[in-house]
Amino acid sequence: MLTLLPPLPITVAVNPVFDRALLCQRRNRAAPRFAEHRFLFDAAGAELLDRLSDLRRTFPVAVNFGCHDGALTPALATRTGAQQTLQTELSPLLAKQAQQHGPVLLADEELAPFAPATLDLVISNLTLQWVNDLPGCLIQLRRALRPDGLLLASLLGGDTLFELRRCLMEAELEHSGGIAPRLSPLTDVRDAGALLQRAGFALPTVDRDVLTVTYDDPLKLLLDLRGMGASNATFNRPRVPLRRTVLLDALQRYRDLFAQPNGRIMATFEVLTLTGWAPHESQQQPLKPGSAEQSLQAALGSKELP
Repeated sequence: MLTLLPPLPITVAVNPVFDRALLCQRRNRAAPRFAEHRFLFDAAGAELLDRLSDLRRTFPVAVNFGCHDGALTPALATRTGAQQTLQTELSPLLAKQAQQHGPVLLADEELAPFAPATLDLVISNLTLQWVNDLPGCLIQLRRALRPDGLLLASLLGGDTLFELRRCLMEAELEHSGGIAPRLSPLTDVRDAGALLQRAGFALPTVDRDVLTVTYDDPLKLLLDLRGMGASNATFNRPRVPLRRTVLLDALQRYRDLFAQPNGRIMATFEVLTLTGWAPHESQQQPLKPGSAEQSLQAALGSKELP
């Protein structure tokens, strides 16, 4: 039986980066037409499901953490053999859509509303990059997992939309003499594995995939980001819209620098897949230092030099 803690309100972390209330508003705004802009979630979700298919075990209690419209949930229940599948979502309007796929708990991902050792699987698809305290969130999820429970999560990495970042910075620097934070900061792939270890996960792994999407015009990329609910939601975001001259210059730079021979422009999305297990005695353990029975010299058939 899954045990839930009372639903928790949206909270503000110490020195937060992301405005969670604004993020909720952006997701609500995107909800009516979210399915038209869901391609990135579908691609990253398919990778998560493929990884589940490689595991020869079942997960009786599974959670789609930050489920958006819940499109991943039906396949999740099928792949894991889950007897109980729950969804959580920050946006009330997206949660309403997800209800058709199963029960939904309206909750902020920054405070996981689960009692300790109650879950067998937590899967999260392109949600954790918006969390202010990512190490704290991972610790909460690890505690919510039963021993040998699995966390499988995807999030956007730091190379995402480097083309757009470059063009916006160059255009704004030329016209305004300075640079404003127009896009959200993202996790570097080199830090992701350390975050899993810091949270206490066993056998942590991080994989990197690069998805390249093409558009006939860079403006359509901006419309897709808005349609995903992925517009800039940082507290230090500029409070005034980007000047028209700067935007037009940035878009033209994009066409000039990143157009393919057929004229379509490229947009890069770096997707990091995090895998971590709640510790259990049955898992593989590293050997203790000094326990080797054969020297490296003998194993390599080499000669040790002083």
